Amino acid sequence: MRTFNYDPLSLFIDGAWIAAGNRDTAPVVNPANGAILGRVPLATAADLDLALATARSAFDVWRRTVPAERSRILRLAATLMRERAERIATLMTLEQGKPLAESRDEVLRAAEYFEWFAEEARRIDGRVVPSNRPGVQQLVKRQAIGPVAAFTPWNFPAITPARKLSAALAAGCSVILKPGEESPATALALARCLDDAGLPKGVLQVVFGVPDMVSAQLIASPVIRKVAFTGSVPVGRLLSERAAAGVKPITLELGGHGPVLVFDDADIEAAAVGGAANRFRGTGQICISSTRFLIQRGVYDRFVERFVAATAALVIGDGMTSQTQVGPLANPRQLAKMEALVADAVEQGATVLTGGKRIDRPGYFFEPTVLADVPMTARIMHEEPFGPIAVLMKFDTLEDGLAEANRLPYALSAYAFTTNARTALDVGDGLEAGMIGINQYRIVATELPFGGMKESGHGSEGGTEGIGHYLTNKFISQA
Repeated sequence: MRTFNYDPLSLFIDGAWIAAGNRDTAPVVNPANGAILGRVPLATAADLDLALATARSAFDVWRRTVPAERSRILRLAATLMRERAERIATLMTLEQGKPLAESRDEVLRAAEYFEWFAEEARRIDGRVVPSNRPGVQQLVKRQAIGPVAAFTPWNFPAITPARKLSAALAAGCSVILKPGEESPATALALARCLDDAGLPKGVLQVVFGVPDMVSAQLIASPVIRKVAFTGSVPVGRLLSERAAAGVKPITLELGGHGPVLVFDDADIEAAAVGGAANRFRGTGQICISSTRFLIQRGVYDRFVERFVAATAALVIGDGMTSQTQVGPLANPRQLAKMEALVADAVEQGATVLTGGKRIDRPGYFFEPTVLADVPMTARIMHEEPFGPIAVLMKFDTLEDGLAEANRLPYALSAYAFTTNARTALDVGDGLEAGMIGINQYRIVATELPFGGMKESGHGSEGGTEGIGHYLTNKFISQA
């Protein structure tokens, strides 16, 4: 059997790679077999104080670095990510579990964000506003907001940090990044690319630790001027409260429970087969995944047949195996949650069309599961599953479908399949979601904004909108 080496883990503070030493550590587990890959050091309060002091002093250097030089460094970092993509993807699959092909794609898309914002760094502009008073010049300048505290989860350990780092660094901000402790090596590999590309020491710090302690100390510090978070709704609320105490802006990308409206005139093959692939990619641990499939009554049976068949045909296994399409869940918590959600739905009358149980093998594997006839009282009709479970439901009219799609407080992603142009316009206008795919499931691109509405968060990452959250407007009136 082929063996793969896992990188040593460290903190990255003030340009130094700091090993665990006497610090507390947390195990990093391969979710495909339960083996411990390494131990990630947990930052102490003193470590965080050093990171804050360094971010403050480095900001003064970086914000004065000319845009062309910031752009050059970010482009070089992207080049290094591409050159190291196979190694970084291997680290990601070992610690997170997703198939290696998905990991490769994620690393390359992370590099695209650095390339995109390398160019955005050169396009930060302002404006001259004509004055109503003679002899007065009025300028509006956009400048870096200040040091940023960025928090990212374990499910996309390359692209989620990349969205935040690329935009913040392009704007001229220094950043303290706290990635998920369950997939630390990927984020450290990105940091090494930036370090090797010549990012000035101290502009980026990477810390791990007890999440509540780290977020409380960083956000409370007057050094931090901006907060960015991707994760669950409850934690997003908590961090919002902490940011509000210091009157600090926060960008939130939170959970979803993506509805898919499939109309009678839709391409059923594309909606069903593509829907199964979309739902179970990343083992369903994707915030923009399609989860609730709302199928118009006339094509319900056809859709169910194709969707269930496509789901049952998926190859489950270790992400390091080339044939694998669905890897393990990331941790035992996710496994227990899937079991509880399915048991609750079945107890209340739901039908399991395929899957429904954990797989008896080492690792955190759960069968891709399709539920039908799920009552509204079931937990899964209200909670984001964040795992390999899909719910199939009937609807009759456009109004019925939109009402169910918009029923929940989540509003991150939504999808619709129809060949009717009028219906496409109506669902595009009527769906409450920050990102909508019509007749397709792939809705993410570097040049487009990524973000949600309602309890799925606010603010967008990516696109021309992404850099604005890391800039502040300054008005100068000179007589």
